[in-house]
Amino acid sequence: MPEIVCRIVEVCVFTRDQSAPQYLLLQRAHNDTIYPGTWQVVTGSIDIGERAVDAARRELKEETGLAPTHFWVVPLVNSFYVAADDLVHLTTFFAVEVSRSKSPALSREHQSFEWCSYEDAKRKLVWPGQRRGLEIVQEYIIGGQEAGNLTEIKL
Repeated sequence: MPEIVCRIVEVCVFTRDQSAPQYLLLQRAHNDTIYPGTWQVVTGSIDIGERAVDAARRELKEETGLAPTHFWVVPLVNSFYVAADDLVHLTTFFAVEVSRSKSPALSREHQSFEWCSYEDAKRKLVWPGQRRGLEIVQEYIIGGQEAGNLTEIKL
C-alpha cells in the first residue's frame, strides 16, 4: 500500500505591472534527472522538522534570490503518485508577490526563467495541479476576492 507524504512545496511567484500581473516560470535544467527542460513554478522539498511555510520562503530564496513583498497560502493541495517510490505526495501551494525591479538569480536546478502573462504561464506549465494553482491565484488573489484577503500571511 502506498504511503502518503507531504514533503514538497510549490510557490507561484508574480509581480504586478501597470497592465496585468506577470508570473515567474522557471525552466528545469536540461541535464536534470527529473523532468528536464520543463517549465514550473518554484518547487522544492520540505526539510525534516521544517514548516511548509518556512520551506516555501527558503525555496523562493534558493531558486530565485527574490524576497516576497506579500505572501499567501493558496487554498489548494496538489497530489501525485510516484511509482518508483510507491508514494503519494501531497504538496502545499503558496503565492508570493515580488518586486519587478530585481531579476531572479537562478539556482543550478534551472537554466532559464520567463515572466509570463497568465495565459502564457497556463500554456507553459506541464502539471495540471500547477495550472490549477495559477488559476486560483489569478482569480482569488489577483482578482481581489475575499479568499485572497483571508489567506494572506503577514510578513
